[in-house]
Amino acid sequence: QVQLVESGGGLVQAGGSLRLSCTASGSIGSFTAMAWFRRAPGKQREWVATITSARTTVYLDSVKGRFTISRDSAKNAVYLQMNSLKPEDTAVYYCKGVRIGVDYWGQGTQVTVSS
Repeated sequence: QVQLVESGGGLVQAGGSLRLSCTASGSIGSFTAMAWFRRAPGKQREWVATITSARTTVYLDSVKGRFTISRDSAKNAVYLQMNSLKPEDTAVYYCKGVRIGVDYWGQGTQVTVSS
């Protein structure tokens, strides 16, 4: 059973940075793609960024130029570097891995950006 565990969330002031980590219990090389999602209070879950096994990256328009998704296969980890954070980035951030058509989700990590 694959498990994904997020970490790195916290409270930060607007304009600050955070780096989220998502560590897999097994090799992330078996994942076709890995992604970050977020759910803001009172809103539906929203896709944020994806990185494929070929390291192609795609971003939500509102985070382009501020967030960077990356992966380290040796550490079985995916990261989300978040810079120039805004209050509207406040949400629980979730990591998702896709393998052989099955989605695996982490438990989420809270990011709170104060104005």
